[in-house]
Amino acid sequence: MHAGRRAAYIVLGFFFVALGIIGALLPVMPTTVFLILAAWSFGKSSPRLEAWMLNHPKFGPVLRAWRENGAIPRKAKWLACGGIALGYAGFWWGAQPSWWLGLLVAAGMLACALWIVTRPEQAAARPVDTP
Repeated sequence: MHAGRRAAYIVLGFFFVALGIIGALLPVMPTTVFLILAAWSFGKSSPRLEAWMLNHPKFGPVLRAWRENGAIPRKAKWLACGGIALGYAGFWWGAQPSWWLGLLVAAGMLACALWIVTRPEQAAARPVDTP
């Protein structure tokens, strides 16, 4: 891979890690999706950083479960769906949308929640070897 492209993927990976950390601190922003994107970015650029992400004691098992099986842990499903519900309540209260807009946003958020709850819940396999 060209050095410039590799560097861009590494920068993108760290950007996604930063967004994931922010998401862990702020309830209105997701965490896991940014960490999945960070692992993907590192996978394109740095096997060492990718292995660091996949073997991390806190978020490594979740990333491996997603990568291997498209699995989301039950606790993460509950948190995600709860966040979607709170987000919709905040939208409804803050924006006071017309009925059709409220219904449209609710349908989109419900579709996301249904997608989340239909993912498998199996745990990740063994840690990844570090290069």
